[in-house]
Amino acid sequence: MQRRHLLANLGSATLAGALTHPATVFAQARIRRDSAVLGMTLEPPGLDPTAGASSAIAEVVLYNVFETLTKIRGDGSIAPLLAESWTVTPDNKTWAFKLRPGLRFHNGEPCNATAVKFSYERAAAEGSLNKDRAVFTNLFNLRATDDRTLVLTLKNPNPDLLFQLGQATAVIVEPKSVAGNATQPVGTGPYRLERWTKGSSITLARWAEHRDAKQVALARVTLRFIGDAAAQIAALLSGDVDAFPRVAAGRALEQFKSDRRYQVIVSGSRAKTILAINNRRRPLDDVRVRRAIASAIDRRAVIDGAADGYGMPIGSFYVPGAPGYVDLTAVNAYDPPRARALLKEAGITAPLELTMKLPPTPYARQGGEVIAAQLAKVGITAKLESVEWAQWLSGVYKDRAYDLTLISHVEPLDFGNFARPGYYWNYDSAKFNALWAQINATADTTRRHALLAQAQRLVADDVVAAYLYQPTWITIAKAGLKGLWRDMPILANELAALGWE
Repeated sequence: MQRRHLLANLGSATLAGALTHPATVFAQARIRRDSAVLGMTLEPPGLDPTAGASSAIAEVVLYNVFETLTKIRGDGSIAPLLAESWTVTPDNKTWAFKLRPGLRFHNGEPCNATAVKFSYERAAAEGSLNKDRAVFTNLFNLRATDDRTLVLTLKNPNPDLLFQLGQATAVIVEPKSVAGNATQPVGTGPYRLERWTKGSSITLARWAEHRDAKQVALARVTLRFIGDAAAQIAALLSGDVDAFPRVAAGRALEQFKSDRRYQVIVSGSRAKTILAINNRRRPLDDVRVRRAIASAIDRRAVIDGAADGYGMPIGSFYVPGAPGYVDLTAVNAYDPPRARALLKEAGITAPLELTMKLPPTPYARQGGEVIAAQLAKVGITAKLESVEWAQWLSGVYKDRAYDLTLISHVEPLDFGNFARPGYYWNYDSAKFNALWAQINATADTTRRHALLAQAQRLVADDVVAAYLYQPTWITIAKAGLKGLWRDMPILANELAALGWE
């Protein structure tokens, strides 16, 4: 809790100084009308969004370096991107996409229906690292009927297909260069990678041959990696960054709102912050122990500590506003006596010692302290282990070497992760798998939502994780920067939309 007070004090003191000496504000980084600097919390481990689980990859490359058939707008609606139009049969199973004419990749190769077919088949292939592989295994009989037309048929109808084809996992890749996309990405987007200074920043430069290059205002955009919350605020106050989407600045927000030199955008999200639990590790394989952990946690206190009060409690892996949402916050609600009773019933003698691995995001480091203190009150000692992002991806996500971890799942439409074999939660439920298969085979919206409600209740009862809150994203930027998303259905920085007034 000390850290949060330091953050608030730093924001107040620094801003007070800036207001006293207004000439110093932005002195270090005067606005250049053809460039901008954006802040990011995490550095991506690579730049191929089809081969990595980190959402930071999409924050850099989606709609900038790589493009998709469809585009998800800031308001969540769908627009054409590489595809200029599409048609679908009445049974919602056969789709025909017509590509824009004359599309090319950065290396000069044509972006045609054959390249799209290659990209989707690669995503569906055995051994694919694409985290949305299930979306593409649902496609079959992909046919490039001519250079500009791709026809695909679905095994099961998918009402979310157009949205999913606009996500980072559905980017269209160039077959000859695909192996190098992690470090030298080749896409069709309005920007190309100019420089990656590991541990510091990535700079993207406008691609002059893009079809819309004349409408792209910024010739160069640098994305700086700043993980510490206090350093994020300091970078904004000094003018070192022009904008910081999803900044950890809740406690300094009113100060920025009252300063005309800044704009503040508060957005909803489809993200789910959870305390993930390794369901196969003893004694966490006992649902009573998992229920005890969930019942020991005061969600509101976690929101205050981890997110500066910006968030909405959730009781399952689903958020308010998502189709078919059910409020399950009463399931495993905050109840320390119940938690202690469940541990006793499970034969646990206090203290139960567990490890909690925390990635380097402010919400995780701050929230982990709050949760550990709450668990201690019911007889659970959680040893906090701070790890870097690469360590989290390899040790927790890939190798599943953990007891507990605090993490935000930021992608929408990822409820099917509970049916993924070998996923890092180590949850394996025949009942859920059957229910998920039924959901995927159901086209009727009312029936589908009813089944989704059952699935939400099932994972809440099974306490696959302790479900904490839906984050509220905060963006702070210089007042003259236009084109920032007002809402954030996905994590993306659409750089071609930015410009200076």
